[in-house]
Amino acid sequence: MSYTIAEENYIKAIWRLQQQASPVSTNDLSTALQTRPASVTDMLKRLHEKKILHHEPYHGVTLSNEGKKVALHIIRRHRLWEFFLVEKLQFGWDQVHAIAEELEHVSSKELIDRLDAYLDFPKADPHGDPIPDRSGKMETSKRKALDTLPLHTKAKVSAVTDQSSDILELLQHKKINIGTQVEITKRFAFDASMEIKINNDFTTPITAQLAQNILVTI
Repeated sequence: MSYTIAEENYIKAIWRLQQQASPVSTNDLSTALQTRPASVTDMLKRLHEKKILHHEPYHGVTLSNEGKKVALHIIRRHRLWEFFLVEKLQFGWDQVHAIAEELEHVSSKELIDRLDAYLDFPKADPHGDPIPDRSGKMETSKRKALDTLPLHTKAKVSAVTDQSSDILELLQHKKINIGTQVEITKRFAFDASMEIKINNDFTTPITAQLAQNILVTI
């Protein structure tokens, strides 16, 4: 079955919100997609008829098994295109999200499988998010927010939760990328900011807010 761009955007948004809380409320969807609740309700009815989700009025929605499968294929396309744009076309990691938002709707399965093979089957996108394989499976790893890391404990940056261009530009400026080794050398009680060492080379101050958005693996 084929889906419109709008339908795919809803399916992906529900999948993402469902990772945080389930069922997903109409208001949360309305906020995430920046659209009116009435429009959300109409779309949910349409997706319910296509058996993509389970919808109980006043209780929210959850994706059906078929809906999860469709969502993971959209996520797969998006993250593969981001990887392609960074690795092959030398886009910055803060430039690729909006472009991949458009490319993810090119739904040719053969094209995506060939793209995956051409890129040598990458496991994660440029922001550290796992890329589903053709069957929808993703590798997972235990990651924690940088601000929870004990003092003088070395870890590697494995993902960024907030992938807005502003944060990614700031991380780039501070030379923090996926795979960068980090170590908290000092915490400041006044505002919970901290000083971190980058790749055993130099130190830089970062705010608590930024540290909360950096995921690391020890």
